[in-house]
Amino acid sequence: MLKIHHLRIGRSIFTVWLMEELELEYEVIEYLRDAETMLAPPELKSVHPLGKSPVIDDGGLILSESGAITSYLLEKHDKDNKFSPARSDLAAWAKYTQWLHYAEASVFLPLFAKMVALRSEELAPLMNEIADPGIALHYGHIAEQLGDNDYILGDTLSGADFGIAFTVYMGAALGQLEGHDALAAYLARCMSRPAYQRAVESAVE
Repeated sequence: MLKIHHLRIGRSIFTVWLMEELELEYEVIEYLRDAETMLAPPELKSVHPLGKSPVIDDGGLILSESGAITSYLLEKHDKDNKFSPARSDLAAWAKYTQWLHYAEASVFLPLFAKMVALRSEELAPLMNEIADPGIALHYGHIAEQLGDNDYILGDTLSGADFGIAFTVYMGAALGQLEGHDALAAYLARCMSRPAYQRAVESAVE
């Protein structure tokens, strides 16, 4: 059975959500952050050298990085292309791939900078110079792409939504969704899905 190494308070819950959408069997192995530093426990390094999560173990294949995990699981289990375009439609597949990787690339830096700013008075002025215009730029970009759609690429959930939803979730946790009603509604829509609710129940049991 596939194992998900899940670090509480982080993006790995979105990998659990993906497993629930795919209706696959899995085992969650949970780790708790240090209460003072909020860092991952050293035990995670016995699973993967970086000591980060999510990490999956699929029959001995150890895989990290959320986007790579999403691609792998959909390639293996989404044979009907329910959650991603077929590669034969190259333009649609390229756009999907762009949004899949965007969540761990351009948009993540200003959110990380805001997290640092909120934790360090000394670094806050510098970090906010990076965070504030960056968050406004990227959240505007995401909202424009959403338009009147329910999900990032249209009216149906795709693999790209697992990452994009996390970036919006992170913004909500950092108090950055004020004035971004469309993104707040998008996040609520994602988190109200039965599969997401099952993921939360599975990951905290």
